[in-house]
Parts: sequence; structure tokens; C-alpha cells
Amino acid sequence: MAKADYGWRAIRPPERFVIPYLYVPPLKLGPLTIEPFGIFVAMGIFLAARLLASQAEREGRDPTPLLDYAPWGVGVGIVTGHLLHLFAYHPEELSKSPFQIFKVWDGLSSFGGLIGGILAAVVFFRVRKLRFRDYADAFALAVAPGWAVARLGCFAVHDHPGARTDFFLAVNFPERFYGGPRHDLGLYDAAYLFALTALLWALRNTPAMKGKLLPLLSLLYAFGRFFFDSLRATDLSYVDARYFGLTPAQYGCFALVLFGLWGLATWKSSAPGPRAASGPPGNVQPQTR
Repeated sequence: MAKADYGWRAIRPPERFVIPYLYVPPLKLGPLTIEPFGIFVAMGIFLAARLLASQAEREGRDPTPLLDYAPWGVGVGIVTGHLLHLFAYHPEELSKSPFQIFKVWDGLSSFGGLIGGILAAVVFFRVRKLRFRDYADAFALAVAPGWAVARLGCFAVHDHPGARTDFFLAVNFPERFYGGPRHDLGLYDAAYLFALTALLWALRNTPAMKGKLLPLLSLLYAFGRFFFDSLRATDLSYVDARYFGLTPAQYGCFALVLFGLWGLATWKSSAPGPRAASGPPGNVQPQTR
């Protein structure tokens, strides 16, 4: 993709109000360059990890397994996110160098990261002989805001330009390279995830939704993400691959809908087992249902 004319301003005053295109430059610390996207992703991961542990404690569960899972989920998620970016979204990048596959920092798919996090959770909780469903509400309440913050990183670097538009939330992309105002899908996805966060937190004490917040998040996010991906740009030199007219994430949305419907229909809240903090380690009885 062509490089933009960077600056903390709108590139060209539009005829009507749109959001200015603001470029956040990388932070240089000697030989180290820290990209704004990475900063937001790190903040999102930190927020999600803290909320995950605090929500588990609030529900009377031992947060230790979640803290142990976090680095595995993040590590596997980064690898699968990079692989999906390369093999599904931009396979042409593999022609640059055979070593591109090892540059896990160069191109990430959030959906690929989600897949990796799920795979890591399945293996981790099975090995620990814990039931993931018991922690599902905590995951929903933590993942939604963490993902929203990480998506702000996409907005900061404008790496998900959409179609040209005069919508009032359009971002005034540089005329020279992008042709003017466009949808910015990083902004839309972040705003939608913040809205879902507010909804989930409002429902967390509702008896009928106990144990069902994660399926609800899955279902609602799938609808929003499917729509947002339909707004992705197709007229630029660097665009996401489509298969039979749909992006890889849109196919993933079908799986999220199925999981959401199944979870809402079958999942129920379960009482927490004894907390690790309630007595000596020998008295703790892990949940193995």
C-alpha cells in the first residue's frame, strides 16, 4: 500500500465534516522502534488479563488458571494471527521472502488471533482438567474491552481502509493515495466492541444471562463484523483477499453465529468450586466436571 503524507491534521479539508486523518508516528528509543499499533495491542492484552482475573475472583473462582493461560493464549494467538494474515488474507506476501512466515510481527489477523486463543484454551483447560465453560463469563467481560482497545491500534495506523463514502464517521484519508474520505474499519470495530462491552457489563448480574455472556458476545460480534467487512476497500493496490465474494473473517462469522446460538440454547451457569484462597493447597478441589 502506498505510504501516506503523514501529519497530525486532515490532509485536505473536505466539503463536509469528516473525522481528520491523524497519523500517530512510531516511538523511537535508540535502535528500538515501537509502533502505535503494538502499544494499543499490549494495552488491550494487559486490560483483558487483569479483567479476566478480577472477574473470576468476583465469581468466586480461582483466577490462577486464567493467569497461567494468558501467556499461552497470547503467544499462540500471535502465531495463528500471523499465519492467517499470510495464507488467507495476503498470500502474495509469501513471494517477498521465504522468511516472511517467521516475521510474526509483520501482519496480524485479529480473527486468526481469536482462533489461536481458542485452540490454546481448549488444550490448556483440558490439560488442567478444568471446564472452560465455568470461566466463560469472565472471558466475555474481559475479551470484549481488551479487543476494543487493541482495535484502536488499527485506527491509529489506519490499516483497514474501507470504501469511499460521505458517511459522517468517515475518515479523511489522503486524497493523493486514497481518494479522500473512506470508512475506517478499525474505528468502527473498536466502537462496536466498546458498545458490546457496555452491554455485557450491564447484563452480567442478570440471572437469565449467567453463563451465556460469551455466546452472546460471539453472536453479536459476528453480525457486526460481517457487516463491517462488507465495507472493506476493493479499489486500492493492497486489499484483503476474498473467496467467492467474502473475506476470511466473514466465513469465520458463520462459525461464531453457530457457536453463539448453540451456547445460548444449551449453556447454563454453574456454581463455583472452592477458591484456592479459601484454605491450604491440599484443601482445594479443582472443578473437573
